[in-house]
Amino acid sequence: MRGEPRRLAELTRPESLRLLDQVPIGRIVYTVRALPAIVPASHLVDNGMVVVRTHVGAECAGSVVAYQSDDIDVHARTGWSVTVTGVARRVLDQDELTAYENRLTPLINARDVGTIRIYPEIVTGYRLVNGPEN
Repeated sequence: MRGEPRRLAELTRPESLRLLDQVPIGRIVYTVRALPAIVPASHLVDNGMVVVRTHVGAECAGSVVAYQSDDIDVHARTGWSVTVTGVARRVLDQDELTAYENRLTPLINARDVGTIRIYPEIVTGYRLVNGPEN
């Protein structure tokens, strides 16, 4: 499956978060014994923050994590990719937890599913587009 290479067009922070909110699944990147670990997870964007319900929530809490999602058409070689990097904090407020549990089903059925909120420090987004590099 070959095609012409695309160019990356940078997205604004608001556009990146809007696109991220349009897809329900991504990947959370965190560390285990100082080594990178990546697992798929479900998410939503709430007030500019990424909320994730995952079985690795306890491991992520208090750490810097990255969350990445995309929507790429492999045949047309177009689409977008967004990465959010920031500190993950456990959601402890019971009303918030209940609201998130009603809106967000964990991707993986596991014990000890936790709800974390990622406070974005860095938001990068790119769209794959046609055309020469500027």
